Formats: sequence, C-alpha cells, structure tokens
Amino acid sequence: MGTTTGSWKKTFTKIFIVVIILVIGGVIAYFYFPFASSSVKAGQLNYVMHKGIIFKTYEGKLIQTGIKTGTVGGLQSNEFEFSIENKELAQRLMNLTGQNVKLHYKEYFGSLPWRGYTRFIVDSIISVEEAPNPNINPNYPINY
Repeated sequence: MGTTTGSWKKTFTKIFIVVIILVIGGVIAYFYFPFASSSVKAGQLNYVMHKGIIFKTYEGKLIQTGIKTGTVGGLQSNEFEFSIENKELAQRLMNLTGQNVKLHYKEYFGSLPWRGYTRFIVDSIISVEEAPNPNINPNYPINY
C-alpha cells in the first residue's frame, strides 16, 4: 500500500511540474513574441518622452491624418501611442517632433514594465518629411 501512494505522489508531482513549465512558457511567449506581422504607421510626431518610476521607458505619440469617429456623428483625433526600446532611436525621434514620419513597429499581446507602457514597440524610422506650417501662406509675403 505504501508503494502505490508514493508512486501516485511522484506522478502527480511530475504532472504538476510539467503544467507549471507549460504555463510559464505560455506567459513568456504571450508577452515576448509579437503576435502579428509588423506594420507601419504614418503621421505627425507629437512627442517622445522618457518616463517611469522604476522602469524608465521611452513613450511617444503619433497624430495620424484624417478623422476617426468612434460613434456616428462624433469626431475624434486618430492618435497612435507607442513605446521605444532603443535609446538611440528614441533620441532621434525626440529631434523629429513636429515632423511627418513613417514608423515601423511590432505589436505584442501585452506590455511589460521594462519594455514600455504600450503593446506597440517602434523599432525603426521609415521616412521623414517636414510638416507644412498651416499658419504660413506661401503666396502672402511677410513684411516686418
């Protein structure tokens, strides 16, 4: 009777360890691997900042052209909030604030505190254009 009880406990322990390893592996895959193919977003770069209490991360916002309506008859700006892992890329983007940019990003299932506040991680700049100044009319001369 003692051998069957010990055998049952060993089998249960092995199954429990395998389940724990599978759960940990699933959580790691869920947060670390992108679930969709990477993509590109274009718009005017609003800001990039370095923020955080324990984990300092780079966060940014891109204002996309056009109007996105959440409800019928409603108006809302189309903003894309993202995180940046690479410090040099974040510094380059800080210098491009106000410019029209195309950014390549990866989307993850969830965010991690040390990776950023969002699920969208920008990994490169595709192109940059200087944004036109809407307050300056090129056909109207400015006299000082």
